[in-house]
Amino acid sequence: MTGSSDSDTKGFERLGHVNFSGQYDTDAVDNAELIERRNKYFAGSFLFFHNPVHLVRGEGVWLYDDQGRKYLDAYNNIPNVGHCHPRVVDAICAQARQLNTHTRYLHENIINLAERIAGTTPQGLDVSLFACSGTEACELSLRLARQVTGNSGIIVMESSYHGNSKLVGEMSTITYAPDARPTWIATVEPPNAYQGPFRDGDGDLSCRYADLVDDAISQLQDSGHGVAAFVCDAIFDSQGTLEAPKDYFKLVYEKVRAAGGLCIADEVQAGFGRTGKYWGFEHYDVVPDILFAGKPMGNGHPTSLVTTRRDIADKWAENDAYFNTFGGNPVSAAAADAMMAVMEDENLVENCAEVGSYLRARLEALADRHTIIGNVRGRGLFQGIELVKDRESREPAPEVAARIPDRMKDEGVLIGLTGRYGNVLKFRFSLVATRENVDTLFAALDKVIRDAPRTMS
Repeated sequence: MTGSSDSDTKGFERLGHVNFSGQYDTDAVDNAELIERRNKYFAGSFLFFHNPVHLVRGEGVWLYDDQGRKYLDAYNNIPNVGHCHPRVVDAICAQARQLNTHTRYLHENIINLAERIAGTTPQGLDVSLFACSGTEACELSLRLARQVTGNSGIIVMESSYHGNSKLVGEMSTITYAPDARPTWIATVEPPNAYQGPFRDGDGDLSCRYADLVDDAISQLQDSGHGVAAFVCDAIFDSQGTLEAPKDYFKLVYEKVRAAGGLCIADEVQAGFGRTGKYWGFEHYDVVPDILFAGKPMGNGHPTSLVTTRRDIADKWAENDAYFNTFGGNPVSAAAADAMMAVMEDENLVENCAEVGSYLRARLEALADRHTIIGNVRGRGLFQGIELVKDRESREPAPEVAARIPDRMKDEGVLIGLTGRYGNVLKFRFSLVATRENVDTLFAALDKVIRDAPRTMS
């Protein structure tokens, strides 16, 4: 594989636009006093950008700082229907004025939300549980899988990220060294046709990458853990915003189910329309046994879900129970229901697919201009470009990539950085993004990359 394997052991330090030290040159930042106050009372107080931006307001795809400067938000996947959408804000306020409690009392909001979710998923995948975060939803999904299968082993992608609890953190293999992994974790190489062990032209990539799962299954069976679940993010965000070969998930699901495990779709990043379909797994013509989702669900209000089949839910409930004081509360349910209603009424999944196609075309045009862009990939309004030192060798260019988000911020556009080598620029627009917003991104990115050799050496 091209690139340094050392990147796999450095966790989030590969994200060069994040200041993990918490230390700043007070003469070079705009909000030194605010940063000092934060550092005094926060543990591990790291921030995006080396001159952190002080945001005070958001509307649609725009964010505004304390000086009134406007930024195009091409990073956040939390405000799914745009920052501070009035229908979602009104729903939150109206319910908060009336009642907020937990799901152990009857309330229509959470029932309405569960019914609305069932209307978006494949038939049979229609029983839900609710939590507050993607981490909680991931952990709850594993509880179901382990209880139902009787096994404890979990298969994840190499360099995966799924959350930050103890259990889910151990599934997030990009955050710690391989020799620290528990024996119940088995990893497989992600289906990366650009940088992976099998590339375009190397035969049937669906089969070749899916066959790597065989070793992971054997590892868990030989260690006595067995296979409880295969967990995968369909957009492969932490691996660099990949597109799996067409039949990859079909073949992997067959192998996992034959080994007695369940297939879990992590839809925290790809779900709720971000890829141009309602759920990311729909691109691959598969139906998972369990899906979990979070971030965009409440359009900024913390809420998440686990959705599964009735037979799985009933078997799990024979020996386990779940309640969450805040998960599925009436205010959270009102926020999520309003967000989903906006998606439907404003045809935002369709907008994502249409504007996403335009985004892909513009990024490919950018690659034609700049040889540092080795690969363009992603789906819908979640796409990325991989920066390389040389297209022939495909050697990653993390040193350049690490500085581009800071430069883009200076141009009034917020983007992210990802990938196991820290060399993939990622773009995650809200579903309300327009072609004009894409053009704004394109103009800024073209300028910053054009100036990269001179300003980022």
